[in-house]
Amino acid sequence: MLKIYMNITIETLWKQGKSIAEISKTIGHDWKTVNNIVKILEATGKYPIKKERPKILDQYQKNIIEMIEKNLPPLRIFEELTKEVKVSYSATKKYIAEITNKRETCIRFHTQPAEEAQVDFGYVGLTPNQIGKNKKTWVFNMRLSYSRLDYYELVYDQKVETFLQCHVNAFNFFKGIPQYIKIDNLKSAIIDANFYEPTYQILYKQFADYHKFYPLPCRVRKPQEKGKVEAGIKYIKNNFFLGRKFITQIELQEQLQNWLIKANNRIHGTTKKIPQQIFDNEEKNKLLPLPEKDFIIPQISQRKVQIDFHIYVNNNHYSVPFEYVGKYVDIEITKNTIRILYQNQQIAIHPKSNGTGEFITNQSHYPKYKNYLSTDYQEKYQVKMNEIGIYAGQLFSLLLSKHPKDWNRATQGILSLKKDYSTEIINLACKRALSYEITKYKIIRNICQNGLYQLPVLRDSNATEGGEAK
Repeated sequence: MLKIYMNITIETLWKQGKSIAEISKTIGHDWKTVNNIVKILEATGKYPIKKERPKILDQYQKNIIEMIEKNLPPLRIFEELTKEVKVSYSATKKYIAEITNKRETCIRFHTQPAEEAQVDFGYVGLTPNQIGKNKKTWVFNMRLSYSRLDYYELVYDQKVETFLQCHVNAFNFFKGIPQYIKIDNLKSAIIDANFYEPTYQILYKQFADYHKFYPLPCRVRKPQEKGKVEAGIKYIKNNFFLGRKFITQIELQEQLQNWLIKANNRIHGTTKKIPQQIFDNEEKNKLLPLPEKDFIIPQISQRKVQIDFHIYVNNNHYSVPFEYVGKYVDIEITKNTIRILYQNQQIAIHPKSNGTGEFITNQSHYPKYKNYLSTDYQEKYQVKMNEIGIYAGQLFSLLLSKHPKDWNRATQGILSLKKDYSTEIINLACKRALSYEITKYKIIRNICQNGLYQLPVLRDSNATEGGEAK
């Protein structure tokens, strides 16, 4: 088509007496191309028209459109076509693009009763909350795809727990659950927007499994796949919120409930039927039953693990394995528990504290070199001190009794003396320290440095060479 327009332009300019160079500059084409067209015009008086040849795939167009409607990708369509016709993959892709883009084909998705619902959030501006303060507000819409029956709910955030609670409220409104729920790759439901391998947030997947429905994410940049719920969001914006002002939240909720009843009993613009009647007569009894017990929806949040291996949740501190220090973890808070996850894997769980400022600590979360109360850890250093000598071993016992929470610093200091002194000197220094019940590393180091271990002990030691008390 563009080539025909170019030929017409060249003919018009040529008849106006323009030169080939002028025409070439005006239309932005090579002068040789212009010259060839002018020669044909001079010889025949008409610009050349290239007849459009029929494409090899024209006779398969109906089949191709049917495969597009089934969401088959170009490669799968190509594989099916090659069973009947010899055609290249590039030619197939080009032909599909002509159907879906140039011809602007509109594909409708039809579903059976109770088969599918579509959900989405839509921002509706500022509305009064419970205390009368205007706050950013979204409307949640779940629309049954077959009957077009709507459920609407106003929310003040788009958190995962809010998203799930809206589902529960919608299920209760319909008194049943559809087989599939189509979602628009919301952050509250979908992590990875890959249509073929969607990775659901673990909580949303658990929620779906509990209610026995299948989440069905829309493909990225495919708005027609959730067109019904998008129409529902647009409908409530234009027909309820537009031009209305609300003083209180109670007033807003009452008007919304009354409007919803009328909206579900109107003649729908597409089906030309009343959604409530279709639902009652054809869809209601085919929905999946509601669960006997409600799904426990936890409060979701995120925290950074502090240097002391704890996170701060609702005025209390909860321990996390030490290797997660500095990382951000997800928190699930229920009535009785605090569940901590990293990359969708549980790494800790604690009973929820009802107090304030409490530390709820699992000792196994600490590294052994920090867990001074560990018996295995203490025995390891007992052996090292005994290797120096009997007095060093007894000094270690004194350290444990006098400094149960910080014995490790002095012990490690005494062991470090082996770099400069023999074990015999260190052991004698420990003997002198024992006689005065001294446990400070610096004093024991001074005894070694100044040769004080050679002086007679002025006070009787509680230890003998045999290790028995006098």
